[in-house]
Amino acid sequence: MKRYTCIIFDMDGTVTRTNRLIFDSFNHVAAKYLDRTLTPAEVIAFFGPPEEGAVRAMIGPERLAPAMEEYYAFYRNEHARLAEIFPGMTGVLERLKRHGVIIGLFTGKGRRTTDITLDAFGIGRYFDVTVTGDDVDEYKPSGDGIRKILGRFALRPEETLMVGDAVADFAAARESGTDIASVLWDSYAKEEVQRLPSDHHFHSIDEFDAWLRTLYP
Repeated sequence: MKRYTCIIFDMDGTVTRTNRLIFDSFNHVAAKYLDRTLTPAEVIAFFGPPEEGAVRAMIGPERLAPAMEEYYAFYRNEHARLAEIFPGMTGVLERLKRHGVIIGLFTGKGRRTTDITLDAFGIGRYFDVTVTGDDVDEYKPSGDGIRKILGRFALRPEETLMVGDAVADFAAARESGTDIASVLWDSYAKEEVQRLPSDHHFHSIDEFDAWLRTLYP
């Protein structure tokens, strides 16, 4: 069975249960600057660039600076109430670390919110490299972030696995030539992701962990 030198994780919906926090953070800004609440589909339509680009698209550039401070303050202040690391994920990361696997994080969110979440859960130490939406020239679904990780560690695509919950993760992996494990425990597009011809599908962290144990006992 194929063992990977490097495993790259998406963050939201994969390592952390933060989708609700993201939706509510966007709606905190929308309520103040647009006087309305966005549907989940409307929020998802802004995904791609990091938060600053998404909020700019929502409300325009004129009020962007104060809106972003509102966004970050809400994200930080509500983090403990609305976010959690998925049970079992810390054990997964510890196992991979013990076996010397290079662990990457490639997220579409910006550096500031990424650091808030990593610090809140104390998991930054597990990742050998973190690439955010602020660190790439092309956002997901581009594989630019994966290629940056491959280049940093002189890795071949075929020895690398991307783990993510979104169609954009699948597209980024396919573009960069890596394998993809599509995970479904908190995907906001579960039905669509499940139909993708991914190399692996996992419905729970327990299922994912059991598979990893066969590779890294």
